[in-house]
Amino acid sequence: MERHIAVPLTSEEAETLHAGDYVYLTGTIYTARDAAHKRMYEALEKGEQLPLELKDNVIYYMGPSPAREGRAIGSAGPTTASRMDKYAPVLLDKGLRGMIGKGRRRQTVKEAIVRNKAVYFAAIGGAGALLSRAIVSSEVIAYDDLGTEAIRKLQVKDFPVIVVMDTMGNDLYETASLPYRREFAEI
Repeated sequence: MERHIAVPLTSEEAETLHAGDYVYLTGTIYTARDAAHKRMYEALEKGEQLPLELKDNVIYYMGPSPAREGRAIGSAGPTTASRMDKYAPVLLDKGLRGMIGKGRRRQTVKEAIVRNKAVYFAAIGGAGALLSRAIVSSEVIAYDDLGTEAIRKLQVKDFPVIVVMDTMGNDLYETASLPYRREFAEI
């Protein structure tokens, strides 16, 4: 199913999404990679405020290349999500509603997604230049010293993603291969 969704994302809206849905996100999302996740995790351990509100927000695991003239951002492809797996359950428990990356997630992340009625989306790896076209603006909001790993606030319009893991724990990485195997067996 194809859906157009406004972000931030409420739990009610997240619950309507199913693994395999094609979704176009419009609104505000944030970027954060390994180093930014580590800093946020350490800040939470110290009882400090985070540089962004997690409730109902979506974090895109991405570090962009420099923007070309006239563009809001450079190539903006996803990074491997499993590198954030040790931090993701804590952030989800603090209200994070969605994550965008590529690749499988650990069981602890899957459990946190279900527990918090969150969603894991995948963006197409290797298509960073195309994905950047859906990013209207980009602003560094925290950890500027991290360069491409700084936290950015992005405004997106019809940013294309696929629901990989839904609020019920359905995981496209576990189920997608079955129908494809049958199709290939018939060829």
